[in-house]
Amino acid sequence: MPVYEYKALNHKGKQISGLLDADNIKTAKTKLRDSKIFPISIHEVTARAGKQKIQFSLFRSKIRVSEIAMMTRQLSTLIAAGFPLTTALNTMVPQTRKESFKRVLSKIKDTIEEGSSFADALANFPGIFSSVYVNMVRAGEASGTLEIVLERLADISEKQHKLNHKLKSAMAYPVLMTMVGAGVLFFLLTVVVPNITSIFEEMNQALPLTTQILIRTSSFLKQGWWIIICAIILLMIGWQMIKKKSRVQRAIDQFILRLPLIGELVLKISVARLTRTLGSLLENGVALLDALDIVRNVKGNKIIEKAIVEARDEVERGRELGDVLGQNPYFPYLAVQMIKVGEKSGTLESMLKKTAQVYDDEVETSLMGMTSLLEPIIILVMAVVVGFIVLSICLPIFEMNQLVK
Repeated sequence: MPVYEYKALNHKGKQISGLLDADNIKTAKTKLRDSKIFPISIHEVTARAGKQKIQFSLFRSKIRVSEIAMMTRQLSTLIAAGFPLTTALNTMVPQTRKESFKRVLSKIKDTIEEGSSFADALANFPGIFSSVYVNMVRAGEASGTLEIVLERLADISEKQHKLNHKLKSAMAYPVLMTMVGAGVLFFLLTVVVPNITSIFEEMNQALPLTTQILIRTSSFLKQGWWIIICAIILLMIGWQMIKKKSRVQRAIDQFILRLPLIGELVLKISVARLTRTLGSLLENGVALLDALDIVRNVKGNKIIEKAIVEARDEVERGRELGDVLGQNPYFPYLAVQMIKVGEKSGTLESMLKKTAQVYDDEVETSLMGMTSLLEPIIILVMAVVVGFIVLSICLPIFEMNQLVK
């Protein structure tokens, strides 16, 4: 059934917009009028145009993981209650607040009604639903346990959202302190310092090296601040262009993994997501080789991706997953041992989930440790810079006092 996008006036005269399923435009207008909604404009959202509009809307307002998790859990509840899939999707469309997500759900329902499977309909939106999501839904449809699979997907999405929230919360305070500190230093160097150091220009003696450095730095920041801003913008653009190259991305990822503290944290996050996703795929009937093909793109880290690709090839030759990962220098010893125990006991799925839980806890601990370490480091750096400024100003004054005496 076609999907129509409309703009209309409600019974209070307020302009509203939304989506509507109908056989044709005339039927759509009739449905709106029956609901005491008076259309201003109405047009069909075709598959091609719909995707273009969705992508543009997503560029402006990205669909968040939390929204996908909520939709997945609601859909699981409706299907478990006996609702047909298309009816459940149709029920959820008006309840969805974001217009871009409404269009996505409407097009998914429309595609299913045309004869496609739910997984194939989801695959039309790779920017929203990952390959893991699509393949787990495909496995759920094949096994007749779609509501169970959707509930597990909701759990995975919620845990991912929770982890992302923890990362952002942990870094919010240090980032705020850094920005405030940089702003204060910029104000000191461009406003306060020039007024104080102007008296040194009348002195006929050589200034200390620290004072000369401070005056030149202050002068550069005051006159060439726009150069710094342009350089930062160019660096950001260049970084985005360079990092898209696979060799550069691999080198960057390898460098990050070798960094103290940060590399360990990134590795723990990657292992937690990898083991949780792999365990969920295996639990839903996806073969190990296919599951490894799917999860290799979950991490976004080229080094981990390469390790998974190599592990997949070795497993296909008959080796065990734990033995292969144990030879990789980046995989933690504990994770490898837990995977080996799962393979030997025939409980690989549950051991993978336990491994994910262990590393989730370690990530939280590491975040707390890093946050508590970053705060004094930022304060110390600020103290050193402010101390340098004070010293650079005071040294010429001390020399002037000595000359007076």
